[in-house]
Amino acid sequence: MDTLWGIFFGSFVIGLSGAMMPGPMFVVVVGQTPRQGAWTGPVVVFGHGILESLLVGAVILGLAEFISSPAVITTVALIGGVVLLYMGVDMLRSAGRLSLFAVSGQMKGSMVDVHPFWAGILTSLANPYWTLWWATIGLGYMLIASKNGSVGLAVFLIGHIMSDLVWYTTVSTLVAGGKRWLTDSIYRSIIRTCGVVLLFFALYFGWRAFHGISI
Repeated sequence: MDTLWGIFFGSFVIGLSGAMMPGPMFVVVVGQTPRQGAWTGPVVVFGHGILESLLVGAVILGLAEFISSPAVITTVALIGGVVLLYMGVDMLRSAGRLSLFAVSGQMKGSMVDVHPFWAGILTSLANPYWTLWWATIGLGYMLIASKNGSVGLAVFLIGHIMSDLVWYTTVSTLVAGGKRWLTDSIYRSIIRTCGVVLLFFALYFGWRAFHGISI
């Protein structure tokens, strides 16, 4: 998992698991696509991705010395593992109740008129789980990726943004075309699979936490 391909795969899968769970950004994409078109998903992700890129840059520039401490590395990896464990269990427990398009009626009137680019930024800032994710899982994976230098961090960021882009482009394309190829049954199966994968990464983060010096 320390290779560039491993970092990309891990970042992509963990990011995809988070992206697929219904949240403010998902509601915006589903709610705006009928009016804005299939490009809604990619544009929302563009705004979301710029915000995350700035966040990663700020962490690197402002906390580089602090996060290099073995104690910090161990603590962050352990917390990240616990959060991943919670997310994985929660996805497995809630998968049977999830409905992909049931949230389409949840669109708030104030967000309907917001351009998708700004909606991607605003929904990220308004989501407390986004902050929690980056403060635990995101930071933990950045510490692992940083062992490959700036290239490793770039690969991590690309993998994470690609997960959002793939998922939300798929969603907006299906909604715009009025297609239901991605049924609730298939969606729930994917969620369960992602839940199992998150449990694997929870164990991986935990293992790295107890080997913090070598991370």
